[in-house]
Amino acid sequence: MDQTSRILSLRDVASQINSGGDLETILHQLIAGACRHAHWALGSIMAIDAAHGYAHVLARYDPTLLQRPLPNKWELAMSPSLIALQRNEPVYIRDARESEEFPGYRKEAFERDYRTVLVMPMNCEDFEGRPMVLSVIARQVTEVSELDLAFLGMITHLGTIAVEREHRFHAARQSAESLQQVLGAHSTLLRHVLSDGSVYSLSKMLADMVPAPLVVVDFTTNQVIAGKSPARTEYDDDAWQKAASSTLAPQLLKFSREQTEHADDEKTSLFLRDDRHHLTLPVQVAALIVDQQTVGALVIFSDQPAFTDLEKLLLESGCFALSVQMMRSVIRFRSETRTRAELFFDVVEARWKKADDVYQRAQRLGLDFKNAQQLVVIDFPKNEASYDGDTVDVERVVSRITQQQSINAGMVAIEGGFVCLIPEQAGLGREKLAKLTKRIADDLAHHFDEAPLVLASETCSSLGDYPAIWERCGRMIRIARSFGSTGAISSDGFGPLPMLVAASDAQDVKSFVHESIGEIARHDRENGTPYLETLSMFLREGCRNQACADTMGLHVTTLRYRLTRMQELFGIDLETANSRFAIELAIRLYDVMHNSRN
Repeated sequence: MDQTSRILSLRDVASQINSGGDLETILHQLIAGACRHAHWALGSIMAIDAAHGYAHVLARYDPTLLQRPLPNKWELAMSPSLIALQRNEPVYIRDARESEEFPGYRKEAFERDYRTVLVMPMNCEDFEGRPMVLSVIARQVTEVSELDLAFLGMITHLGTIAVEREHRFHAARQSAESLQQVLGAHSTLLRHVLSDGSVYSLSKMLADMVPAPLVVVDFTTNQVIAGKSPARTEYDDDAWQKAASSTLAPQLLKFSREQTEHADDEKTSLFLRDDRHHLTLPVQVAALIVDQQTVGALVIFSDQPAFTDLEKLLLESGCFALSVQMMRSVIRFRSETRTRAELFFDVVEARWKKADDVYQRAQRLGLDFKNAQQLVVIDFPKNEASYDGDTVDVERVVSRITQQQSINAGMVAIEGGFVCLIPEQAGLGREKLAKLTKRIADDLAHHFDEAPLVLASETCSSLGDYPAIWERCGRMIRIARSFGSTGAISSDGFGPLPMLVAASDAQDVKSFVHESIGEIARHDRENGTPYLETLSMFLREGCRNQACADTMGLHVTTLRYRLTRMQELFGIDLETANSRFAIELAIRLYDVMHNSRN
């Protein structure tokens, strides 16, 4: 073949290759063009799977009229393909029937009646990432010149260009399809939000769209919704979803809150533990934020270095849809909260005219003012009173506690606090009610820097009882606050003296107590002396030496010595009625302050 013919042949080969529409067609056109224009009888293109030790036939040219089954997989140990790739140069087998190096070719050369084999490496890969080689065969022993190698190498190079182009087209098509899928997913998620779907169904929809396992954490309801299992050896999908919403939920909630507070999108590790499993999982946490308020978190389980742009777009769409859906719950809660609070204050401030109107409004809002009930008033710590998220957390905590005790309680969020309405038919006695308030105080202490004040009121039998009982609750809370109390408090500990304190300036009361007996109390604390106890008992026994000594189990001489020492150390004067009254009042006030802190 002269030079002109070769050039024209290359043009024809290029045209044939470019006429193909997919990789399979391109490879068939390439091997057919190489065999026809370079004058080889047979040929094939193979993908080399070095990891498993096989060469796979991708395209074959065999114009033989007699069709027979041919092997499509060769062991690399019997093939020159791997050598051609490793050396990146052609492998020429002059006569396969006489070759000892490649017994597989020798056997087939007799079966298919051929002699010469030439294997050319291709600088490209198939869609599975396997490198490829082009192999051509002659029926007769054929000498291959440098010009023949160059000509066949040019044909192979044209094929390589076509394959690379098809790879780019394939990647572009996949990218377009992925983008279309993401846009479709975005539209589907938004339609779900606009149709007022639930967070649960939206989370399940997103879990099916995202390849990586994920967990949606809803802070507005403390709900954990899991998708596919990130640890299939320990949990299948059903077991993982059940565990994530129950035994593992507190750990997932705590972890998500901590991560969203840091506002850090970097990958981290999540440690989970239950009775049977201890897991360490690579995760990335995305905060779900609406109007500068964090309403939830999306926990994605993945160990890949980074998400692709399309995966990021899908996750951003999912986060936006979830944020909007969760914010709806927050808005709905706030609306109900405001409406309930308005009704509650209409009742406790006696701003109602007809009782039936109150009963109907209460029924619509899930409250009950028709039947007798008690108020459990929760007063937030003052440094937390302005935090919007507290009312959501408090309602959830109190609802959980009351439901565990089968109490159908009403909930009312107020500024700086919360009110739980306990129906009288719940049958809570004094002891059970005290345990309930303590449980609420202890559980809510985890949400604040300190435990809130929790107080149970007397029973409100009718609408007319609420104003006075509400005022009494407020007065008791003011007393407790003035003495620095926290946690559950009881109305039993508040007699007329604390009421008097609440009506006056608390700082003046503290100053009076300190000036009267402060030095005695300090001396007792530092030295372990019983002077304040002795003074209190002496006054209680009407300043009678023998009666006081008998009550305290002392000898009267010891009592007199203590009284003398108190006069010497602290200047105690018990001679006049006014001084005795002032000291006794100071001791009682000190007891109120001391007991309120305990």
